[in-house]
Amino acid sequence: MELDVGDNKLDPQSGILHFPDELLHSIYKKLDLNLDQDSFGLTCHCFLDIQSSSHKTLELDCSSSASINIDSAAVDKLLNRFRQLQSLSLSGRENISDSSLTKLQHYGSNLHSLYLDDCRQAVTDVGISYIASGCPSLSVISLARCSMIKDSGLEILSESCKSLTEVNLACCVRITDRGIWALSQNCRQLRALKISQCDKIVGVSFQGCSPTLTCLEADNCAFDPMGVTGILSGGGLEYLNLSCLHKCSRGDGFIAIGLGIGANLRILDLSTCSFVTNDVISRISKGCPLLEEWNLSGCTEVDYSGWVSIGLHCRNLVRLHVNGCEKLDDRGLLALVNNCDSLQVIYLTKCTSNITRSGIRISKKRRKGVEIKKEQVTHITPCWAFIT
Repeated sequence: MELDVGDNKLDPQSGILHFPDELLHSIYKKLDLNLDQDSFGLTCHCFLDIQSSSHKTLELDCSSSASINIDSAAVDKLLNRFRQLQSLSLSGRENISDSSLTKLQHYGSNLHSLYLDDCRQAVTDVGISYIASGCPSLSVISLARCSMIKDSGLEILSESCKSLTEVNLACCVRITDRGIWALSQNCRQLRALKISQCDKIVGVSFQGCSPTLTCLEADNCAFDPMGVTGILSGGGLEYLNLSCLHKCSRGDGFIAIGLGIGANLRILDLSTCSFVTNDVISRISKGCPLLEEWNLSGCTEVDYSGWVSIGLHCRNLVRLHVNGCEKLDDRGLLALVNNCDSLQVIYLTKCTSNITRSGIRISKKRRKGVEIKKEQVTHITPCWAFIT
């Protein structure tokens, strides 16, 4: 008797080793436990090949496999075995070098996500060129703290991997506006970008960026007013972190925000930005009607008129961070709770004696639904902003 399996005729006496690969793949996928999958691969070379080709994700970062020594030779063998990978993580492996990535030229065609955080001085533009030539389908790459990568590497990557949607370049201190310009112009599907502490980027490279760019972390950068205008030029930003912007002495870059290019902003972090004045607050309040969370911690120049602007125009504001805002007083607090219809939480600590217990008590009485928390939240990155 023969068995019908799709287009194949099987003789049950011929043995399972004669089953077609697609049937063996189906059997493997129905094994729920990792132990069962490992046992499947140990049965014979044929089953090991099925197991290897079924692997889509490989995590060899320090957090998941710290006790395993991963060097270039090991990466070479693993990539040779797992040829259908869609996601690979080698984060934290400081002994990973450019030579470790050569196999990606041959076996990276299916790779969608690659994580090389903290490979520090071992991965250079040469390694990036291997990635670019072998991983055309790449959509997510994380290179945080890979300090040897330069603009030329980013140019090569962006020219070959035009489908990139998320890029993490945090602490890649050699990157300048030249590299960001290439990324912005070549990868028009770019959705999320991290360039924290890249202090050679002033921001002009973002001028004319794609409206698909919805999430940008650029804390501790060196943007000038023109740079701030540039990052807003695409009009699609929903989450923006410009905290600790240490070289932008004026808020001129936010003048254009009143023209509607910041209309989609929902989460905004301007903590410890000295350029944030009442005028900047007024422009943002009027130009960002969808704003839900705003971090103004450490913005010491904002006084009563600024708080009134927020109360009058930020109707969708749910969370407001005002830790260390020295000019916030009882009147300003009352203006916020009386007028911000959606306000639920005010994070309030390290403020001056201008806010009294009586002022807090009156504010709570006026709006019982508003919680005043004496705590400081360091990061307000929304969960939907980044995969990495």
